[in-house]
Amino acid sequence: MANKQISLPAKLINGGVAGLIGVTCVFPIDLAKTRLQNQQNGSRLYTSMSDCLIKTIRSEGYFGMYRGAAVNLTLVTPEKAIKLAANDFFRHHLSKDGQKLTLLREMLAGCGAGTCQVIVTTPMEMLKIQLQDAGRIAAQRKLMPETVAPGGSVEVKSPTAMQITRELLRSKGIAGLYKGLGATLLRDVPFSIIYFPLFANLNNLGKKGADVAPFYVSFISGCVAGSTAAVAVNPVDVIKTRLQSLTRGSQEDTYNGVIDCIRKILHKEGPTAFLKGAYCRALVIAPLFGIAQVVYFLGVGEFVLSFLPKRDK
Repeated sequence: MANKQISLPAKLINGGVAGLIGVTCVFPIDLAKTRLQNQQNGSRLYTSMSDCLIKTIRSEGYFGMYRGAAVNLTLVTPEKAIKLAANDFFRHHLSKDGQKLTLLREMLAGCGAGTCQVIVTTPMEMLKIQLQDAGRIAAQRKLMPETVAPGGSVEVKSPTAMQITRELLRSKGIAGLYKGLGATLLRDVPFSIIYFPLFANLNNLGKKGADVAPFYVSFISGCVAGSTAAVAVNPVDVIKTRLQSLTRGSQEDTYNGVIDCIRKILHKEGPTAFLKGAYCRALVIAPLFGIAQVVYFLGVGEFVLSFLPKRDK
């Protein structure tokens, strides 16, 4: 059964619009996830997602929950566009005469999509994490002053994304923005390998002979596949968050790579530390990808492009 062909510009618009809507809806939960994952040793400030959000509102106001959102809203469009378009590109080239892909080929397409997106994802996450975690460090300075180190790689009061970017480029060059690239690959490639085949198969179950599944089927399929993949790769997300955090408390460990991070977390916090923020991440990813797939299948990009004048061939 052949699916309708969607142009690359339409795919890019769909991915971008979906990313903007999704991030706006779930960003506070993502902030709670980052702060919970970064807590270690004797510097535990938050007990749960709700506790984190309540304390954030009290100390930083409502918009404190959206620290770092500007970075995500700026870069999520190319990130999601690359991911969705790359997956379709690889699926198209791995299919034989429009036949249904085997599970292995679906996983290979997801692998290619995850690899492509880290070009944008790594610097986006690097900047976002500094902005999200700044409030946690500030709160520790007030409530637990003994846990906060006086120095830090980017120790700026209420830092902006531009301040952090300039400091990283000045001190470490472009490599500073790509700190944690290996961990990002270890997270995003397996995520895409799980997500895209699972979504495609769940979505196909709801087609019932039609060319395109109903929008609610796409939404539910995106939510289920997204949350499943998110929880599966959460341990690597914890490692990535720890590696990319530049400012720490005096009692918090620093890490020299993925292996060193795994070893120290296992030794000092135990294996359950790798599940920190897992339910937050599931709550973030499920609607994010559910919304993405609905926008994609509703054809928002095609609708927008229909208003543009067509060039004569």
